[in-house]
Amino acid sequence: MEPAGYRIETRTRASAVLALVAGAVVLVFAALPAFAGRGLIEDLIFVFYMLALAQCWNLLAGYAGLVSVGQQAFVGLGGYMLFALTTGAGADPIAAVALAGLIAALFAVPTALVVFRLRGPYFAVGSWVVAEVYRLVFAQFKQLGGGTGTSLPPSATNGIFGIEWVKAMLEVRAPAARDIITYWIALALAAGAPLLVYLVLRSRYGLALFAIRDSETTAESAGVDSFRAKLGIYVLVAGATGMIGALIYLQKARISPDAAFSVLDWSAYVIFVVIIGGVGTIEGPIIGVIVFYALQRYLADFGTWYLILLGALAILTMLFAPKGIWGYVAQRYHIALFPLRRRLVRS
Repeated sequence: MEPAGYRIETRTRASAVLALVAGAVVLVFAALPAFAGRGLIEDLIFVFYMLALAQCWNLLAGYAGLVSVGQQAFVGLGGYMLFALTTGAGADPIAAVALAGLIAALFAVPTALVVFRLRGPYFAVGSWVVAEVYRLVFAQFKQLGGGTGTSLPPSATNGIFGIEWVKAMLEVRAPAARDIITYWIALALAAGAPLLVYLVLRSRYGLALFAIRDSETTAESAGVDSFRAKLGIYVLVAGATGMIGALIYLQKARISPDAAFSVLDWSAYVIFVVIIGGVGTIEGPIIGVIVFYALQRYLADFGTWYLILLGALAILTMLFAPKGIWGYVAQRYHIALFPLRRRLVRS
């Protein structure tokens, strides 16, 4: 209970301003397809789904203490479910994206029962091994292209819900209209991911996660069911990751086991984004994805040197700013755009 004359607050003036600015920015981004070229739209889709993936991984590792190197299992699973539902069951691609997330969440339950037997680095390695098992399994399905992969038929990509409306409103062809619809879904996921993380962490469930992250033994002695809390977050993140994976391969319109279950693309890069921005902060992945996009855009042509530079930047960040870019800024200037601490103030 709150003491008489006091109340518990989490919101700050900076967070209130951020809410207004964020709403305006989302509206601007939503209207952008009416003015921007297709190249910029495709770049922003990449930024949006990387941000959503980073927020999901950060919730899992930064707050629940589950450092996974196997989230590509659910990216690939979501992508393959999109193809199975659209080509096999005739589902609309947008509905298939949502269903792919639900299926990924269902698959996460038996997966968790396996990997949760492991701790620390063994959990990280075990999650990667599970992802490799998924890759090998899906490579056996000839109906989905086997080891070489398959493409979405034009009837599926051109029949997406709302495509005729977008073509008429913006006067674009079917491929560009499909990218615009994908862009809007990616924007919704990118905006929804930080909000979801914030709401989870502001709840009683979030308090349990903080306690588990700091000391699982102490949390359990205080009555926290650590297995149930971790399982809930693992399933939630798997479902969101599955939806993002389905969206990624809706845009690409082609999938293969090696690409869908790539540890580099869907785990290593995501971990890099979170480490650079700041693990255990909602703001960190936003900063990290901007840095990552800039590096990839301007340095990717350097081949191997690009990966060396990414690794060097990650090492330097961990040495001189172990809490990431945003962690350093927040600690130095006492800024919290997504405040999670509860403060007792006079009414």
